[in-house]
Formats: sequence, structure tokens, C-alpha cells
Amino acid sequence: MTTTALSSGLEDYLECIYNNLESNGSVKAIEISKELNVSRASVTDALHRLAEKEYINYQRYGSIDITPKGVEKAKEVTGKHHVLTQFFEKVLNLSEAEASENACRIEHVITNEAFKRLKVFTSNYKKRKND
Repeated sequence: MTTTALSSGLEDYLECIYNNLESNGSVKAIEISKELNVSRASVTDALHRLAEKEYINYQRYGSIDITPKGVEKAKEVTGKHHVLTQFFEKVLNLSEAEASENACRIEHVITNEAFKRLKVFTSNYKKRKND
């Protein structure tokens, strides 16, 4: 049986795949390489590891498809990224670029409890600010 835990790096690959599939309907290894600024060899290795863990379906030189398990994990990661970005932009008044950079770093290490509380705080903060 394969382990399904993902490193922060693999989460970044999965997030990239998911976002590209959502916006473009497809994604190629070369696009991932350019977007994440990594070598094609690194992308190929990551794709194989994601496939082994059943987050994607991938055959060398073939299409990259995300599995239902992959979609669930990608939505979790992108959701954290969005909430953290909103917190950094709206509450801390950071630029969009700096907010996104910090969100990308923190989304992989924040505990579930801390994230839940940050999400509630950010939601309440936006409501109070709009009143």
C-alpha cells in the first residue's frame, strides 16, 4: 500500500495542476515547469510520485488527469491559500504579491486548528469592515 501524505513541494505541484486544469482544461509538464520555475526532470519525478500516491493519472508523454482524491486535496490546499492571502491582504495590508508568497509558504505548515481560527477571524473581519 502506498503512503498518501504529501510534502509541501508535491502540494505545490498538485495545486498547479489543479489550477491549470480548472482554467485551461488541460496541463502539460512543460507548463508546470515554467510556472513553478523547476526543471522538466523535477516535474517528471513529481508527477510520478503524485501518480503513485493516486492523486493524478499520468503516463510519460501523456495527459495529466487529476483523480477525485487529487481534487479533494487540491481544493484543500487552494482553499488555505485563498484564506491566507485574504488575511495578508485585507487584515495586514500586504501587497497582492507579498500576500500570495506568504500564503504559499504557510499553507503547508499551518495546523488545522490555527487555520480554522484564522478563517473565522478573516471572515468576521471582512464582515465588520463592510458594516
